[in-house]
Amino acid sequence: MALAKAGCHVEAVCPPNHPLFKTSAVHRIHDYNGLAPLTSFKRAIALANPDFIVSGDDLATQHLHRLHDRERHSDTGKSICSLIERSLGAPESFPIAFARAAFMDVARQEAVRVPTTEVIRNDHDLRKWVSKTGFPFVLKANGTSGGDGVRVVYTLEDAERAFRNLQAPPLWARAAKRALVDRDKTLIWPCLLRRRSVVNAQTFVAGREATSTIFCWQGAVLASLHFEVLNKMHAVGHATTVRLIEHSEMSLAAEKVVRKLGLSGLYGFDFMLETQTGNAYLIEINPRTTQVGHLALGIGKDLPAALCAALSGNIVRPAPKVTETDTIVLFPQEWMRDPASEFLRLGYHDVPWEEPELVDDCIRQSRIQRAWYSKRKFSAFRPSSLPLTGRSEGRLDCEAE
Repeated sequence: MALAKAGCHVEAVCPPNHPLFKTSAVHRIHDYNGLAPLTSFKRAIALANPDFIVSGDDLATQHLHRLHDRERHSDTGKSICSLIERSLGAPESFPIAFARAAFMDVARQEAVRVPTTEVIRNDHDLRKWVSKTGFPFVLKANGTSGGDGVRVVYTLEDAERAFRNLQAPPLWARAAKRALVDRDKTLIWPCLLRRRSVVNAQTFVAGREATSTIFCWQGAVLASLHFEVLNKMHAVGHATTVRLIEHSEMSLAAEKVVRKLGLSGLYGFDFMLETQTGNAYLIEINPRTTQVGHLALGIGKDLPAALCAALSGNIVRPAPKVTETDTIVLFPQEWMRDPASEFLRLGYHDVPWEEPELVDDCIRQSRIQRAWYSKRKFSAFRPSSLPLTGRSEGRLDCEAE
């Protein structure tokens, strides 16, 4: 979570060893305690006295929603609640952001094209859904992101297994590893309380994935970026390469949802572009900034400039475009997926060259993560050998074994 003040002063709340410790963009970092997250957030807000909060992941947004709910009953919580509402929008929309089926209902009411989505509570609901829709279809757990809580299923056996796995509380081994190795205790409470996830079924839309990231203010979209996904880390994972597009149906869908829910801040919307028609099906909302939201790509496509303008009341002054190419290669994701990818040469490789310590840290972490995403082994790559010779159109080169 980033705490922003006028004049581009940014502070952050994050776990120890987070990559934010490797960047000079953050002026101060506040401790995050996964066993007492609301206390961590409240203390950081009191110390930073921010004008705006930028949520960096779904968990941070959930904490902010819970903090708002707790503080609105407190005599001293008015200022915190006002700050959260300024940063995220109308509190009435908070429960909808993490309830996939409820969000789909809201979008449908606004005449947005969406796949049928229903909550699956038990095996009976699952079999009833199968009898109505057939296969394939998608199972999604509420409160998950990055593809961790998504399964595409093709048989009843697959569906039953996926439903049990998605609904189950976090594994003790996973919670312990996260706490001891990563020093991130966010899974401890869900594990101790045996908290089960709400699972939804969604009809399958055959097509190409697309994503929008927007900045909105009091129910109006002020800047937006729309991308077609070209590559992903794995079948249901996050994007590694995207292409900037214009798509009127995606734009209109975002505008309708933002207006209906009275949203403010940075949000992402995921779509499927149907193969036969090109129609855009809205499949979910990401109540946070997404990995492409920092890019300045021209008038109406510079989210940070729109945010600054909304806070200051001044005219939007977009930064120079970071690139003229439409293909954006995300670092280190595409390099992790395939170090020999042609997109590293042809697209705009978004490497933060001005932050060499951050680049080094991303590369070190990627060595661990690559084992999860690929069976291929790649040759050792020394961060100290990076040619820090300018950011635009930069690339990383290494050979596959």
